[in-house]
Formats: sequence, C-alpha cells, structure tokens
Amino acid sequence: MNIILFGPPGAGKGTQAKRLEKNRGLIQLSTGDMLRAAVAAGTEYGKKAKEIMERGELVPDEVVINIISDRLDEDDVKNAPGVIFDGFPRTVAQAEALDKMLAEKGMKLDAVIVLDVDDEALVERITGRFTCAKCGKGYHEKFERPKVEGVCDECGSTEFTRRADDNEETVRQRLEAYHAQTAPLIEYYEKAGIVKKVDGMAAIDEVTKQIEEVLDQLA
Repeated sequence: MNIILFGPPGAGKGTQAKRLEKNRGLIQLSTGDMLRAAVAAGTEYGKKAKEIMERGELVPDEVVINIISDRLDEDDVKNAPGVIFDGFPRTVAQAEALDKMLAEKGMKLDAVIVLDVDDEALVERITGRFTCAKCGKGYHEKFERPKVEGVCDECGSTEFTRRADDNEETVRQRLEAYHAQTAPLIEYYEKAGIVKKVDGMAAIDEVTKQIEEVLDQLA
C-alpha cells in the first residue's frame, strides 16, 4: 500500500503520517530526511547531493529520484506493508519520474490522499497557534487555551512562543504556493483515478478515520 499525502501547511499531514506508521506499519519517506541520510552515509547519490547543496543549488530531480530508489531497496522498506511519500513529488515531471521508477521495481502508487481544507479556516488555525517554551505543549488562541490563563497545563511554565512564520501574510503566501504547485499534480493523479479526498478540516481523529476507510476500501 503505497500512498502520497497531499495537504497545505498546517493541514496535519505529519500527524496523520505518524498515525499511519503506528496503525498500519507504513514507512514515511520524507525527502528531506532521505537526502540528509544519504549525505551522511556517503552513498553515490548522497555525495552528488552534498556537492550540489554546498554550491547552494537545488538538488535535481534525477538525484532525488535515485536517493528515493535506494531507500526503497533497503530491508525495512522492503519488509513493510507500504510507504507514505512525504515532500515528493512536487511537480508533474517528478510525478512522472516517480511512476517510472516504481514501475521498474514492480511497484505502484495505490492512492493519493488529499486533505481538503478551507483556506480561511486554515489561516485561523495556523495564526492562532502557540506553544509552551519549556515542554513544547501546543495551544491555540481560540480552540485550545491553557486551563489557567498564561500557565502551561503540562509543566506550569509561563513562557510561550510562536513560530515567526505563523503570521497571516506568510501563511497566505504558503497557501498560494501550495495551490499553484499541487493543483497540476492532483489533476495528473486524477487522470490515473487514484485521488481520494478527505475532509482535512475535521477533528484529528475523524481525519484519521476517513483515511483508514480509504485504505480499507483499497485493501
């Protein structure tokens, strides 16, 4: 069961991917993690990626695809019931290259799961986030405030932080970039008939339930 999770920043892809790892034994393949691991291990394509990154350039698709290919050949992935592609593909050209590489391995994508969200609600969700500076417990101005104002429920700290990029202007820019980038990809995968949409604005447990139902149908 090989899937891609699509959704804009703040839609909860990371949370859902972790739950799929725990509940289904799927392995999350994050492009960033794979690149760093290949560079650290000094693999053929890791060395190439390192040279390119040290020049301040973007790692080309061919190198990324080969790093993903090498990762898919490792025992933990081979023995897993499937993978979740995270951060790749980002363009139609990458999607085509991924399809080709998977076909060469006798593999395929089973589903592209899109976390459908309302932009305005997502802006509210992201810009209202803040965390305890000491223990990292997450809060929200509207949806989850500390029980005692200004005091963390978990550790009692009175210091809180916000991500610098969790402001409305930046969030809207990130959403625009996401829609511009992924709209052609969703269209590409819709032609293959493997796009499944779930309500990304639902509660976390409900989103998990919807994704599980999609995977049960495929199984």
